[in-house]
Amino acid sequence: MWNEHELSKMVGKDIPFPMLSDQGGNIGKMYGVYDEDSGVETRGRFIIDPDGKLQAFEVLTPPVGRNVSETIRQIKAFQLVRESKGTQATPSGWKPGKKTLKPGPQLVGNVWKEWKVTEAFDE
Repeated sequence: MWNEHELSKMVGKDIPFPMLSDQGGNIGKMYGVYDEDSGVETRGRFIIDPDGKLQAFEVLTPPVGRNVSETIRQIKAFQLVRESKGTQATPSGWKPGKKTLKPGPQLVGNVWKEWKVTEAFDE
């Protein structure tokens, strides 16, 4: 319902991933976002991979909005890492088409040599 009446109007189309409605609060209780006192869930974003493993989550109080573009960016980053079978890593602010990193012991303490802070904010 939220996608149909709000989100799709904000982004100009349907979102490209499934969303879940949890009217009974059962799933919210499992993920620790159900507020027993108010009987509602704190809104959360959970990225779960095709194997059913939780890869990322974000829970914000109602007055603070979420960033749909950031969620989509993160999903694309998780997809790239998965497709590369872990041979690539996406640094902070990575966007599709930008440089990735090769994980390994040589990278520890040297990310700054490979990834300049300004690159993370390039448009």
